[in-house]
Amino acid sequence: MATETAIRTAVGGIPVAVFGRDLESLGFVKSVALVDGIATVGLVLPTPALVGREELQRNVTAAVEKLDGIRSVKLEVSAQVVKRSARPDQGRVSGAKNIIAVAAGKGGVGKSTVASNLALALRQWGATVGLLDADVYGPSMPTMLGEPDVPAGTKVGQKIVPAIHWGIKLMSVGFFIEKDGAVVWRGPMVHKLLQQFLEDVDWGELDYLVVDLPPGTGDAQLSLSQLIPITGAVMVTTPQEVALIDVVKAVSMFKKVEIPVLGVVENMSYYVCPGCGHHDEIFSRGGGRKLAETLGVPFLGEVPIDAKVRFGGDSGRPVVVGAPDSEHAKIFMKIAAEVATQIAVVTQSAPKRVAGLVSIR
Repeated sequence: MATETAIRTAVGGIPVAVFGRDLESLGFVKSVALVDGIATVGLVLPTPALVGREELQRNVTAAVEKLDGIRSVKLEVSAQVVKRSARPDQGRVSGAKNIIAVAAGKGGVGKSTVASNLALALRQWGATVGLLDADVYGPSMPTMLGEPDVPAGTKVGQKIVPAIHWGIKLMSVGFFIEKDGAVVWRGPMVHKLLQQFLEDVDWGELDYLVVDLPPGTGDAQLSLSQLIPITGAVMVTTPQEVALIDVVKAVSMFKKVEIPVLGVVENMSYYVCPGCGHHDEIFSRGGGRKLAETLGVPFLGEVPIDAKVRFGGDSGRPVVVGAPDSEHAKIFMKIAAEVATQIAVVTQSAPKRVAGLVSIR
């Protein structure tokens, strides 16, 4: 007859391909109980957006059902995002468990579109998320996310309170300058502003803080790499050669400052005519995937050109929340899951778990 020990052995030996280890060694088996032939298995995953979660749950159920005397199997699945450890001099934003830099080698590739939809998709998965608009010279997030549910402000102690848009916390220099005003600052002033946004903003507890970087390899990138423990960078590119060349340079910079590259997103990958369904590869296609293979990093996904995405950014309703059932929203949800899973892989080497479970519905 099945016993709790037999159930734990059966479940614990199930491999999780993305980690190259089994459930028991990863510490994902939280609890096992057996009452009157009903087995209850508690799993705690490192992110609510784990790629392959459904298959993993099916494998666990199947493994337990094979044991003699099991009438039914009940799974209790939660998520506990792992916090990446930081050096003592990088203790800013202590409430953010993981910081994701969204970067591009050049402008005009849709980096901010990817960053905003990535943050919102992580929120849709059930994580607590913040978004820092670090593009000081071209802050676009206040426009792309629309009117806030709660505006930015200050509170006792002069801490800056981030705005709330669509359930995520947002901070941007765009809140503090005139709409048509230009930011004409040298590097040290940019560094000071970013430091203030990190130290003086009440971010609270976050599973993920997404940072929308300016394009290129300038002051903002270097400042943030010095100030905070960036878990990894997501590189955004379009398929054409001129964009790919600049991505290689940006990846080289992240390697020099010892920030892992989580993967590559190919934006504006192709266009599908809504009338006839014809595919048109306006900027070529497949360059992002080939680049990821060459660099030895994951290819996170490709986002086609579509008016829904453009309209979402212009109207303050990004496609993930403005058209959640659309194919483009589903693509961003998959990209978010890939990013979250890669972060779990990066942090798994130092599995320090923090309090607070996220229930997976």
